[in-house]
Amino acid sequence: MSAKNIWIFGYGSLVWQPGFEFCYSEIARLKDYKRSFCMWSIHYRGTPEHMGLVLALDNEPGSYCDGVAFNVDEDNADNVLTYLRKRELISDAYLEVKIDIELNSGRLVSAYTYVINRNHDQYAKDLSIEVQADIISSAVGTFGPNADYLFNVTKCLRDLEIEDPELEELSNKTLSRI
Repeated sequence: MSAKNIWIFGYGSLVWQPGFEFCYSEIARLKDYKRSFCMWSIHYRGTPEHMGLVLALDNEPGSYCDGVAFNVDEDNADNVLTYLRKRELISDAYLEVKIDIELNSGRLVSAYTYVINRNHDQYAKDLSIEVQADIISSAVGTFGPNADYLFNVTKCLRDLEIEDPELEELSNKTLSRI
């Protein structure tokens, strides 16, 4: 592994569908951010008329988010970042940041990830889990039902033995509405 390889931190759809080549992956933790359905989706999992919700990292001191760190070869780094920027930065609702994460192996690395822009219209602040389930159970976008997104992320995290009780509860509440 080259010292010029880059790291990408995935916490939502990148976990189950990265869409890019990587050398290897490892479970990792990002401190002071929470995985949250705090972003209105008007493209992939909803429409401007019937918005869905997608995950974003929301800054919350004292919290953490466990996800997957992808190590990308330096020769492919520019291509991967171009791909991710096209995929993730479809609007200004996400901000690309480079931030320290802790790999399960104990090593600290700096990784690219995408956090919510709290000043953007797509920031869905403080929605109750009941409201989230109502929205997710009925929204559909160009990539399909919003519920599929939730269920795929939840299943993948469960398969990786990454615990997220809030996501499990949201999945159960959403499933009961379908």
